Amino acid sequence: MRKDEVPQDDGKMLDGKTRDLYYVLDENGNYVQALSQGWDPKTTVLQQAWDDISEQAQAAKKLVEEGKYSPIHYHMEMTQMDMKLVSEYTGFSKGKIKEHLTPQGFQQLTPSEKGMYAETFNISVESLENI
Repeated sequence: MRKDEVPQDDGKMLDGKTRDLYYVLDENGNYVQALSQGWDPKTTVLQQAWDDISEQAQAAKKLVEEGKYSPIHYHMEMTQMDMKLVSEYTGFSKGKIKEHLTPQGFQQLTPSEKGMYAETFNISVESLENI
């Protein structure tokens, strides 16, 4: 792509506050950096992905409200974290996390353990408990 071909569509994602960096050819055939304000096809795909994540999170929230899972399930969906990743961040085994995903297991968590989950999800303990 040449420097004058870098897309400059309206950057809708994140209120247009982010820009993409491209390495493109200048008029002399040298690679240079160029910033793009956005590209409509990319913005559309990103929005669809965020919509899918939101739907999954809402489905998880409903399961938590029905008492089938603990709030940890919802926050895992919101952060797109799987059990392995949560285990690496918290230090809990996958088996322990599986236990904590149940409402009963969640109720037995100590304040310190809830704090570890809250830190992992980058939220407060209050937000962890009250989705």
